[in-house]
Amino acid sequence: MDMSGQERIEAPVEAVWRALNDPEILMRCIPGCEKLEKGSDTQMTATVVLRVGPIKATFEGAVELSNLNPPHSYTISGEGKGGIAGFAKGGAHVLLTEDGPGITLLSYTVKADVGGKLAQLGGRLIDSTARKLAMQFFSNLADQLFHETASA
Repeated sequence: MDMSGQERIEAPVEAVWRALNDPEILMRCIPGCEKLEKGSDTQMTATVVLRVGPIKATFEGAVELSNLNPPHSYTISGEGKGGIAGFAKGGAHVLLTEDGPGITLLSYTVKADVGGKLAQLGGRLIDSTARKLAMQFFSNLADQLFHETASA
């Protein structure tokens, strides 16, 4: 699965960068995230419960950040295992650019593979679920940043 897109976020680049690297904020933004722990500045582990079509699974996984260019870009890669449901692995390149005063344009390119029962569901269902989860994540991120800047 390949997916790319852009999101305009009403917050400065530095604030978006901090949020994308803050496990507490990310945990509130990632749909189904039950646990997110930072192992180092470039590694995190997570537990996420997801439903893809008829399959609901708990995924345990790890992600690593590379190609860091704070506060403008990085590459995130990882793998999650969902037991009998299968696995997902992949990565994303994230780029943050200023798009006016206090506005950040977040561009992303994602490549992912799934295996096991998830792979049997078909590409359309997986793609639509991935797009829905991405939309939820960005909506949650925008809400978190709005509340962060409102309380500052």
